[in-house]
Amino acid sequence: MPVPSHASIVTALRAAGCVFAEDEADLILAAATTPEQLRALVARRAAGEPLEQVVGWAEFCGLRITVDPGVFVPRRRTEFLVERAREVTPPDALVVDLCCGSGALGAALAATARPAALHAADLDPAAVACARRNLAGVGTVHRGDLFDPLPAELRGRVHTLLANVPYVPTREIALLPAEARDHEARLALDGGADGLAVLRRVATGAGHWLRPGGHLLFETSERQLPHAVAVVRDAGLTPQVAVDEDRDATVVLAAR
Repeated sequence: MPVPSHASIVTALRAAGCVFAEDEADLILAAATTPEQLRALVARRAAGEPLEQVVGWAEFCGLRITVDPGVFVPRRRTEFLVERAREVTPPDALVVDLCCGSGALGAALAATARPAALHAADLDPAAVACARRNLAGVGTVHRGDLFDPLPAELRGRVHTLLANVPYVPTREIALLPAEARDHEARLALDGGADGLAVLRRVATGAGHWLRPGGHLLFETSERQLPHAVAVVRDAGLTPQVAVDEDRDATVVLAAR
């Protein structure tokens, strides 16, 4: 069986609806080490699997982040959250990344902020395994529900709490693009009936873990923003909103 050519891969990807077929073909060719693997990668992408899971990595804040099958793919708009976190993270800070997924946010912040310690946590075992590779030598990854697996000695000492919580309302999961709906863990997408269920739990706990002047940062949608701001206010935190229209990104910084 002949080795698939660049042109034949582009044709297959275009037929599957891939808008950037030429660029994707380049990445798939670079990721494959054998003709058999190349054919398998093309087939996976043509079947609708996210490109990042197919080639095994995503670019995020200038880093190459490992992304395993089934793990939430870090969005480029979320780079805005990391940029805002850099502004409020002092040198030698204690940083926590909840709902860490691949560990992309923690890795990106650590690359420039150089925290004294970084802890990350996720409930999904596939995400935890992935994050442990991305944060090897950088931070400690725990498996568990939100704050539950964190060391008790972190209470009241955290400078920056990153929490890329799921915020899609349950009834809207079926409306997501197939790449997310069918290939990313539901835990990473489903925010409960109104999309704010996980945020409420994080905001309620944040005051116990943040040091005075520390910040909780999370992403939300423009539609949910007023309700998200109310959630953090009700939890005793002081919110500030940052918006990047070019990236369609809305970030809330909530200070203790």
